[in-house]
Amino acid sequence: MVTVSEAWQHILEVLPDFGSETVALEDACGRVLRQTVTAERDQPPFDRVMMDGIAIRHTGARRFRLQATQQAGDAPITLSSDEHCIEIMTGAVLPPGTDTVVPVERIAVADGHAELEADYEPERGQFVHRRGSDHPEGALLLAPGSLIGGPEAAVLASQGLARVAVGRHPAVAVVSTGNELVGPERALQPQEIRASNGPAMLAVLRHNGFAGCRDIHLRDEPAAMRNQLGGLLEEHRVLILSGGVSKGKADYVPGILSELGVEVVFHGVSQRPGKPMWFGVRDDRLVFALPGNPVSTLVCFRRYVVPALFGAAGLAPATPETAILSAEYRFRPSLTCFLPAHVRTDDGGRLMAAPSPTNTSGDFTTLAGTSGFVELDRERENFPAGTPVPFYRWQAG
Repeated sequence: MVTVSEAWQHILEVLPDFGSETVALEDACGRVLRQTVTAERDQPPFDRVMMDGIAIRHTGARRFRLQATQQAGDAPITLSSDEHCIEIMTGAVLPPGTDTVVPVERIAVADGHAELEADYEPERGQFVHRRGSDHPEGALLLAPGSLIGGPEAAVLASQGLARVAVGRHPAVAVVSTGNELVGPERALQPQEIRASNGPAMLAVLRHNGFAGCRDIHLRDEPAAMRNQLGGLLEEHRVLILSGGVSKGKADYVPGILSELGVEVVFHGVSQRPGKPMWFGVRDDRLVFALPGNPVSTLVCFRRYVVPALFGAAGLAPATPETAILSAEYRFRPSLTCFLPAHVRTDDGGRLMAAPSPTNTSGDFTTLAGTSGFVELDRERENFPAGTPVPFYRWQAG
């Protein structure tokens, strides 16, 4: 059995590179950038006016004849003399011959002239966003490995990139095993339960941009499982299974995966929930076999699978957030404890985590409304209120 940190390190050591693909900018949000983005020109590309008002040459004069009006996007108008001013709009090019902008709130306009307020003294160069002051042409704006969100999309658009190279998202099969599972379309028999693990994992994958995913149910019938899993391994680079991974008589998954040539990397992690977790590889294919109890499935999925998929797409491993326990919690087994929690920010700006333990590892309904889970060190039993702990949100990315 491996520790949590050892399990993650083993995953990183065999993690393949999924490569890259080019997508339209509007489809890139949530994806991992796989190209270097540099500035195509200075930013701003010209001396930019920052306020509506008038552009003048700062000479100490206080009354100016209105020469013309220049809006944002207009070709710049050259100032004809120091006695003139140009009406100007925010975002426009600073007119040649001018060096200062006076806000419209500090002038009075009448009879074709603009006059400064009596008690107002402008500073030379005020309200001018100088060319290249944000960054010069050729500057690095985004490096490969950046997760694309709103600000990154704005940068990409500003550089004229209608299409962008991002980490490829592989075909993923989410496989739930068990004779007792039925979908929402069927009436339940007394001995059956609704399948929830597949829909939960599929929802998280799609939320994080992994669109090419399938949700599949397999019954605990070894010959059929072997045949279907063999086909799924040929068609998908990632298999995520839940159920059939422990040591019970009907836990066929590890043996069948071995028969199919999947090399086990580890089986069993010193954690609760999710102790029987199994992970293996076949060539460049990843197989995660998670315990079937829903809380175990979701915790292992969030702690290991989602970061691994992002890592193979080019995203560097992220350091988890730190939260402060708002109440004492005790955990006796010498196992890492993944404890569901509600989080909020206190008046001092600290992220506070209120423990919300489930009744059992099958009690997934208690997870609804929680923010994620904290990770409690296996070397301790008592975690007083105020203890800083790693925190993982359910919605990664």
